[in-house]
Amino acid sequence: MADYTALVEAGTALVELLRDRLTPEPVADRELIALCSPHENENYQLTVWLFQVEEDNQNGDSGYRQVGRDLQRVSPARYNMRFLVTAHSKAPLQLREADRYRLIGAALQVLRDHPSIDAKYLSGSLKDRNARVCVMLERTPMEQLLKIWNDDSKSYKLSFVVLLSNVEIDSRRERRVTRVTDVTVDTSLIGEGGR
Repeated sequence: MADYTALVEAGTALVELLRDRLTPEPVADRELIALCSPHENENYQLTVWLFQVEEDNQNGDSGYRQVGRDLQRVSPARYNMRFLVTAHSKAPLQLREADRYRLIGAALQVLRDHPSIDAKYLSGSLKDRNARVCVMLERTPMEQLLKIWNDDSKSYKLSFVVLLSNVEIDSRRERRVTRVTDVTVDTSLIGEGGR
C-alpha cells in the first residue's frame, strides 16, 4: 500500500540517486545535496525542492478495486511531482558560475541516464509496493523559473525542473460488498408457448 508518505519517499529517492552518483565528484560530501528550498540555506551545493504536485488523471484508474472477499477500496491516485534542482556555490566569485554549470551538468547527466529511480533508492511504502517512479527532465519556460525565484525576492540561480511521475497514494475510502447467494428467475414473464 502506497501511503501519504509516498511524496516524501519519492523526493528522498531522487536526492539519494543524486547523492550516490554525484559524490565524491563533483560534490565532496553527500550531505551537501539536500531536499529543501533553494531559498532557505546556502550551505548546500545542490538543492532539490518540490514546487508542484498534480494528479495524473490520464493514467489512473477510477472506481473501486477488490481488496478482500467483501471489501473494495477506491483506486489509488497517481501524481506528477515537479522538483526544482538548483546549483549553489561558495567558490570565489570568478569561479562561482563555472562551478554551478559543472554541478548542473553533472546532475543533468545522472537524471538523463536514469529514466526511472532504481529500487535501491526507494523506501517505505514505495519500496514495499515495488513502485516504478519515472524521471523526466522537463522543458520549463524561463518565465516560470523566474516566477519561482521572484516570489521570494531572491536573485535567480541556475536551475532546472525534474518531473517524477507514477507516484501513487492509496485511498482509505472503502465499501463493503455482499456476494450474490441466490438467484430467482421469474418464468411468468415468458410469453405463451415458451417464447
